[in-house]
Order: sequence, then structure tokens, then C-alpha cells
Amino acid sequence: MTQRQRRKPGETRDKLMEAALTLVGKGRHFASLGIREVTRQAGVVPTSFYRHFRNMDDLGLQLVDQLGLVLRRMMREARGNVLQADKLIEESVTIFISHVEANRSFFFFMAQGLAGESRAVQDAIRSEMRFFASELANDLRRMRLVEHLSDGDLELTCDLVVRTVAFTLTDLLNVAPDDDYQIDQIRQRTARFLQLIFVGAAHWNSRTQVGNP
Repeated sequence: MTQRQRRKPGETRDKLMEAALTLVGKGRHFASLGIREVTRQAGVVPTSFYRHFRNMDDLGLQLVDQLGLVLRRMMREARGNVLQADKLIEESVTIFISHVEANRSFFFFMAQGLAGESRAVQDAIRSEMRFFASELANDLRRMRLVEHLSDGDLELTCDLVVRTVAFTLTDLLNVAPDDDYQIDQIRQRTARFLQLIFVGAAHWNSRTQVGNP
């Protein structure tokens, strides 16, 4: 039996996904990648691509699923480590940055996908962001930190938090992983952005705003 025949089910699929991420991590834009380039990077024949994916958009959607797992691990870590309300923002930002540093290719893919040419990939990433915002809202309710906000205003606040962090992502990815000074500057600036959001939310009265009951 040859080495190719001995490959486990899913091994080629994983190689193709890893190859696409590797190319993205080297500076290539996912939207510009071709099937032959990805299969060459993966060390497999082009025809094997179609046994696992219909096209590059399909591969991109599978990468979004994997990105979702990364984001969920990040949420679990934040829930397990952020125990004091006054440390919520600072420690959450630190956890976010550590996950970006550990999964730079995934987050390069995320940043590209948000403004990419593939509507399917863009919509899938935005769906993950909405899920993240919804989970953040649930956590804030559980911690009883924003009880004065209506459900609608809480959802908007969490959406703004997620959008702010996603915007900051581009700054972080443009910094060398070993540039501790610049990374710390981004950490402090991101924490200040979020502090300003929550200060505003703390003084927001849902009942007196136009359009609210």
C-alpha cells in the first residue's frame, strides 16, 4: 500500500485547509488563491481538491467553521479567567491578543474575509461575530452588570464591542509578533475604546431614548 493510499479519511482535507491558511499567513489574500496553488502547497494532486470541496468558497466556509472554534475557545478562556467585574475589559483584551498571536493565520483570514470578494465567506464571518456578540450579552446579563439596559440596547452595545475589537484586529496583525511595545500600545488603546463604550452604556437610559418603550 502506498503512502497516498494509507492516508486517513480527512487528512487531505486538513492539508488543503492548512495550505490555504499558510498562504494567507504569508501575505496572500484568500480571494486571490487558486485551487492549483493550494493543492501545490498541500502536496496533493489538484483532482483531490474536488473530493473535499466544491470550490474555494466552500473551502473558505470550512475555514470559517474552524475560526468559530478558535473564537469559542477564546470565550471559554475568558469565562474561566475573568472573575472580577473591574478586570473584565483588561483581562478580556489580553486573552484576545494572546489568541490572535497564537492563531495569526486564522485572524488574517478573518480580517480579509470581512472585506473580501466572497459574499458567502463574508456572511459566514459576520454570523460568527453576531454569535460572539450574543454570547457576550448573555455573559453580561449573568454578571448583572448592565441590568438597566433593554435587551435591544444591550445587543447593540455588544455588537459595538465586537465591531471595535474586529477593527482593532487589523492594527494588531500589522505589528510584528515580537514587537512587545506596539502590542502593548494596541492592548491599552483597545481597552480604552471598550471602557468608553461601557461608560456610555452605563449612562444610557433605554426608557427615555427615542424609539424605546
